[in-house]
Amino acid sequence: MGVDNGTAAVVAALELTPSSSWWNDINESPAWQDNIFHTLSVLYAIVAAVALVQLVRIQLRVPEYGWTTQKVFHLLNCLVNGVRCLVFIFFRGVEKIKPKIVHHILLDVPSLAFFTTYALLVLFWAEIYYQARAVSTDGLKPSFYAINVVVYAIQIILWLILWWKPISVLVILSKMFFAGISLFAALGFLLYGGRLFFMLQRFPVESRGRRKKLQEVGYVTTICFLCFLIRCIMMCFGAFNEDANLDVLNHPILNFIYYLLAEILPSSLVLFILRKLPPKRGITQYHPIR
Repeated sequence: MGVDNGTAAVVAALELTPSSSWWNDINESPAWQDNIFHTLSVLYAIVAAVALVQLVRIQLRVPEYGWTTQKVFHLLNCLVNGVRCLVFIFFRGVEKIKPKIVHHILLDVPSLAFFTTYALLVLFWAEIYYQARAVSTDGLKPSFYAINVVVYAIQIILWLILWWKPISVLVILSKMFFAGISLFAALGFLLYGGRLFFMLQRFPVESRGRRKKLQEVGYVTTICFLCFLIRCIMMCFGAFNEDANLDVLNHPILNFIYYLLAEILPSSLVLFILRKLPPKRGITQYHPIR
């Protein structure tokens, strides 16, 4: 009798394994896969359109100024989300593309561009902070360019090695590299966003726009810090756990949650918070994002 009860318990446990759960039913369904990835593409298209509209509005407001920090930020947002939209529209074809290195490049390039886009925001805040403290900002832009050149160069080297010898250790290394730059970006927001926030807190209460600017910096710092922290954590999990692997066809729910929390929602919120247009007169190159 004891054996029969034990067997029944094992059978019952097997019936409740993840293979028969709703999660796996959705993940293994081609219809659900297509619907989820197409939903992601629509959401990315909306964010790209919003960034493009905002870029056009800014250009119409201040056509006499060139490519300000604000304009470049919105342009990069439009491009990143536009490419993501196209990738998810054709995700089933992207998954099957050969050689496999092309698949990695199509998925990694928007992530690199996303890092550059929001690193630009960190640069902008660092310039404001140091200018307010009468500290030279001459080295900030060269440092920004140097960091991005190093990041892209390392990733290109990893792609070339993966193309030459596609072994699992290199795939793990590539994911950990993305985790590392995501953590670096999160700490950048925490450092310069936090510094700017506390500096604004010390301004006189009656300072014009102080309260609104304080809220803007606080919200954007929190959103971007959490966004890049989520990216870092998920990249680490995906590197060492196949069940948490992203950018594969049979993990549509995980991809939806990750890209919604790590890119779509943060980008939407930041674009909304930074929606204010620059004044028509009396602005400098670095004043637009207000």
